[in-house]
Amino acid sequence: MRRHLQFGIKQVHSSYLDGRLSPHLVTEQAVKDALSLRTLNAFIRLTPELALLQAKESEERFQEKQPKSELDGIPIAVKDNFCTANVPTTCASRMLQDFVPPYNATVVSRLRQAGTVLLGKTNLDQFAMGAGTVDSIYGPTKNIWSEDLSKDKWRIAGGSSGGSASAVAAGLCYAAIGSDTGGSTRNPASYCGVVGLKPTYGLVSRHGLIPLVNSMDVPGIFARSVNDCVKVLNVIAGPDSKDSTTIRQPFRKLQLPEVDQINLRSISIGIPKEYHCLGLSPEVLATWTKIADILECAGAKVEQVSLPHTAASIFVYSILNQCEVASNMARYDGIEYGHRALDERSTEQLYATTRAEGFNQVVKTRILTGNFLLLRKNYQKYFEKALRVRRLIAEDFSKVFETNNQAVDILLTPTTLTEAPLFRDFSALSNRDQCAVQDFCTQPANMAGIPAVSIPVRLSQNGLPLSLQLMSKSLNEQLLLTVARWIEAQVSFECLESGQLQAAEQ
Repeated sequence: MRRHLQFGIKQVHSSYLDGRLSPHLVTEQAVKDALSLRTLNAFIRLTPELALLQAKESEERFQEKQPKSELDGIPIAVKDNFCTANVPTTCASRMLQDFVPPYNATVVSRLRQAGTVLLGKTNLDQFAMGAGTVDSIYGPTKNIWSEDLSKDKWRIAGGSSGGSASAVAAGLCYAAIGSDTGGSTRNPASYCGVVGLKPTYGLVSRHGLIPLVNSMDVPGIFARSVNDCVKVLNVIAGPDSKDSTTIRQPFRKLQLPEVDQINLRSISIGIPKEYHCLGLSPEVLATWTKIADILECAGAKVEQVSLPHTAASIFVYSILNQCEVASNMARYDGIEYGHRALDERSTEQLYATTRAEGFNQVVKTRILTGNFLLLRKNYQKYFEKALRVRRLIAEDFSKVFETNNQAVDILLTPTTLTEAPLFRDFSALSNRDQCAVQDFCTQPANMAGIPAVSIPVRLSQNGLPLSLQLMSKSLNEQLLLTVARWIEAQVSFECLESGQLQAAEQ
């Protein structure tokens, strides 16, 4: 079995300390593996020279017995909508195809301060608008669990952070950064069989994350285990003076208890009846029921709860998403930065041609729809009404978490409604319909700003990962990830075998 599938971050760090492994050799192997698995199209851009330089610096620190952190020398990947100094950041769009930021996003900066090695920038749907990572100018990302990567039997990796999820699932890096606006971390984590965390809104800085929907965007984390996810969160979380939306109180690093020390008898688990929805596959339902039974047998109180505005959530999300997209995309005009058309007959024509050439149809559609919804005659009818319903959705969560006589600690739901679909089936739907189906269970957490995590549970009859989602109240990551860690230990989800990876390379 490959190195990447054998060890977690803690084990690799220990191996660095005692000399059994070195950051340079590990990074060399990571680059080699990434090149051999180019067919996945997980990366828009590999950064081998930079990675090997950073690995060499890390190796010197270990030789001096002065590593910066437990993440020192650990190869990671970053979604290509986070700014990276002197490394192109494209958002998988022609509009930013040649954009080279002069600074690092706060998340990237904190990872670098911890000594991590940047393996490369990962693929995404253009400007993170999608649920499959199929709308990139660099082509779609494929799921490593696919039956066949070379024909029409390959599966989508999910989106919009599919490149990051695919890279972690294939063992090309130990962790990766994504962004989560309506499920863009949890959705691909579910399909690719890895852990995907969306922290509380404001717990992790958005500075340097090219915005999609400012009021919902959250940097997310992919890893192969809950413990590895926690190690990354402990590095990147906390207040940031460059982002006024970050939570001001200091972040206390999480420390999960050992599995045998976790007592579920004082924990209440809620099963939202509204998430038993149209399109939920029998296998996902059976998985959901099985884990609920396991939790109850272990002493947790499991009860049905109601989130009555769930059905309206996807419509509200769609309206608010498109309105904020229209506002955020206005900055791309061909004047300040990004793609600039050659047509300069007038300023208006320059704007129009630049945006026509720089954006794909999905982005254009969201901009046009958002501007329509924001017209004076429509503003109250759509935008303001959506904001009011969003408040009701957030209050649904507050009631189930905080009502004295019926409060629950954790909500257990599906992450996605099915296993990863075939690309040919997924692409038959419009982008809007794809998101409406794929994000049904994930986007309410973004509307409420609460933390959520997707964990793989078992394989379907087709040999594809099936995952479940846990949600909790704001800033309750400690309990959320403790319960996730306990479930992870009970199910012992098996990662890919080396033979599967070798088949993918061929």
